[in-house]
Amino acid sequence: MGMKRFKPTTSSLRFTVISDFAEVTKSTPEKSLLRPLKKSGGRNVYGRITARYRSGGHKRRYRVIDFKRDRIDDLAEVIGIEYDPNRSARIALIQYSNGDKAYILAPLDLNPGQKIVSTVDKEVEMKPGNCMPLSRIPLGAAVHNIELKPGRGGKIVRSAGTSAQIMAKEGDVAFVRMPSSEVRKIAINCRATIGQIGNVEHESRSLGKAGRMRWLGRSGAVRGVAMNPVDHPHGGGEGKAPQGAPHPVTPWGKKTKGLKTRKKRKYSNNSIVRRRGAK
Repeated sequence: MGMKRFKPTTSSLRFTVISDFAEVTKSTPEKSLLRPLKKSGGRNVYGRITARYRSGGHKRRYRVIDFKRDRIDDLAEVIGIEYDPNRSARIALIQYSNGDKAYILAPLDLNPGQKIVSTVDKEVEMKPGNCMPLSRIPLGAAVHNIELKPGRGGKIVRSAGTSAQIMAKEGDVAFVRMPSSEVRKIAINCRATIGQIGNVEHESRSLGKAGRMRWLGRSGAVRGVAMNPVDHPHGGGEGKAPQGAPHPVTPWGKKTKGLKTRKKRKYSNNSIVRRRGAK
């Protein structure tokens, strides 16, 4: 696993840095685990654009990922590591003892041929890919795909290269340090998967050209200062004018830097022990 750089034979290749896909061992997806994926173009059910600059993109099919890991104490063998166009992490195809197959998020150092298991109350080895409750995971261990409510499947820490750390346990809750440095209380009977998610160098990639961004379904964003006053608060002026406003804003006049958008009475506030960025 590493990054691939190119000789600068063109202006775009000069800055292109992409994955070498060395960890990918299986090139074709499992057909039984594919589902159609329809593009929205950033539009909601009423046909109105709610997410700007979404268009085009390569045709994809969704890979059904098993975030619940509810095949308890059923030993599974890793068949291969695959690329998933719908997420930054790699996925692993596993096969259970009865022949059923499933996709899971591929942690670092998970290789084809290895055996993994998901458990609730049995003692299993602490190795990447095994899934167990937080109560059975020792302090300081790196985990990912963490449940927020028991039995509902992993909801957080699912991106490439991320992992959370169990800081302490007290009563029926565990204190987990998130990749953002936030410390959060999670029920101790919630399950998590051991290890750090693979493709750790994903954040080092450089797309190199606008076309590669279009392949991902994102079209170019237009600057507000290039618009007319009717379209954006930064628009208008004679010639190449600055934004004019004391603070950069959205097309609807909301501040774009430093404005806190989190709800003051959000339901998860009671679970947060230490916010990210706190000293």
